[in-house]
Amino acid sequence: MSVNTFGRLLRFTTWGESHGPALGAVVDGCPPGLAITEDALQPFLDARRPGQSRFTTQRQEPDQVRILSGTFEGRTTGTPISLMIENVDQRSKDYSEVAKAYRPGHADYAYDAKYGFRDYRGGGRSSARETAARVAAGGVARLVIPEVSISAYVVEIGGDAIDYRNFDPSQIARNPFFCPDAVAAQRWTEQVDAVRKAGSSVGAVIECVATGVPAGWGAPLYGKLDADLAAAMMGINAVKGVEIGDGFAAARLTGEENADPMRPGETSPSFDANHAGGIAGGISTGQPVMVRVAFKPTSSILTPQPTITRDGEATELFTKGRHDPCVGIRGAPVVEAMMALVLADHKLLHRGQCG
Repeated sequence: MSVNTFGRLLRFTTWGESHGPALGAVVDGCPPGLAITEDALQPFLDARRPGQSRFTTQRQEPDQVRILSGTFEGRTTGTPISLMIENVDQRSKDYSEVAKAYRPGHADYAYDAKYGFRDYRGGGRSSARETAARVAAGGVARLVIPEVSISAYVVEIGGDAIDYRNFDPSQIARNPFFCPDAVAAQRWTEQVDAVRKAGSSVGAVIECVATGVPAGWGAPLYGKLDADLAAAMMGINAVKGVEIGDGFAAARLTGEENADPMRPGETSPSFDANHAGGIAGGISTGQPVMVRVAFKPTSSILTPQPTITRDGEATELFTKGRHDPCVGIRGAPVVEAMMALVLADHKLLHRGQCG
């Protein structure tokens, strides 16, 4: 069994490989009658698209999304929505050495151990290229939750974090790092440049906030909103950690410090804090839903690393080709997409049970 589908009522399946002719997604369970066009989905793909700065892979992909089914006269029909994105700038010859040996840090060996066969061209399904399909699907999910606003941004690169006192949402779209701190973005310019020139890589942490989520989405005990968010984020290639609200920092607080005190409000409680990240008992509280996602450094680097061949012989390997010096930089649109897909699914689940 191969698990390429996520969600319960709003389900999406991604398909395609990094160096195949195309990749895409099928979104099933979308309510009918929602206005949808390719132009409405394209800005999300454009934000994730490679080759837009020297800090990302120079693979030139237009990432033009095509809607193949599930719509009529500009509206969803309630049937499966098929989305396709063509690959136009593959260089499979860059991976000729990878066919003979496993790249350390990549999924090469794990895929071979499981299937006895692997697509070595860019990693196939394990490539970050697959996330383009998620972003397209996330664009459909946003149609289901117009009351929700989602914003993801990079808060740390290579261990260097932003200063929240400098947080300016308008800065996120003004630099190539999706960074809300202009001072940190300037530091990262020098840092990532140095890493890129050295043929190395660094990791990143992305924070994502969804506002407008009403209280009540999610369910105990095995349909928790935060559990599904964690699974969705961990399913992104290169992600190695997820925090909801304060996350691991909550373990270092006292009960008094970690509480989110409530006071009377006009129509709903007013909270003094949001350590829980907008989720309690697996159910949304009406506060902003907050998630942080840790991306590992790109495993494709120019420094030779010890490895083995497919025959088990010792060798060294470095990865040729065009790769992100920090794959987390382009992760912000992907994290937003997964947030949208989970929230849309839980909205429909809540409506199905509670009306």
